[in-house]
Amino acid sequence: MSAPTIGVLALQGDVREHLRMLAAAGATGVSVRRPSELAAVDGMIVPGGESTTMHKLAVVFEMFEPLRERIASGMPTFGTCAGMIMLADRIEGGMAGQETFGGIDMTVRRNAFGRQVDSFEADVAFGSLPETLHAVFIRAPWVEKVGNRTEVLATVRGGVGDGRIVAVRQGHLVATSFHPEISGDDRVHRYFVDMVR
Repeated sequence: MSAPTIGVLALQGDVREHLRMLAAAGATGVSVRRPSELAAVDGMIVPGGESTTMHKLAVVFEMFEPLRERIASGMPTFGTCAGMIMLADRIEGGMAGQETFGGIDMTVRRNAFGRQVDSFEADVAFGSLPETLHAVFIRAPWVEKVGNRTEVLATVRGGVGDGRIVAVRQGHLVATSFHPEISGDDRVHRYFVDMVR
C-alpha cells in the first residue's frame, strides 16, 4: 500500500494539524465523525483534546463502539495526549464512568504534568530515531506503568517528570503524551504511516 488512508477522529482536538502532518508523511488523511467514514480507513489517529469530553462525544456520534471494535480487531491506531488516555486499558485520575477504547496494556495518569499553565517543551529520544524530537506537552498525561507486551518508546529526561514514560507501542497501537502534530517534525507521523503500510 503506497499511500494509506488514515482517519483523524474529528470530534475535537488538533484535527487539521494531524491531517497536514499525514500529508507530509505520504498518507491520505481524512476527517472521521461517522461509522461509515471509519469503515473506509486503513488506520486512525485519536488526537488530543479532553478525554472525558471525547468519550461523551464518541458515544453521541455513535463512534465509540465501532472504533473500539476496529481497534480490537487490529486497525493501526495512534493516540496523542487525550488520545493516549483513550487507548489505555486503565486510567488514574479519570472521571466517574469514563471509558476508553483501550488496547494498550498500560495505566495512564490524566493531567499528570499539571494544568494548562504547566505546559512545557522538551527534547525526547523516540524509539530508534537517530535524533531527538522536540516534544510539546499540554496538560499532558504520563504512563504510570506498562504491561509485558508494551514497548516504551520515549521517556522525559531531566526537568519536569524526569524518567516518566511519554510514548509507547503495543503491536498495532502507538501513543504519545505529547503533540507531534504541532512541533513541525513529521517523524512520528512517518513512523505511524509506516506501521499502517
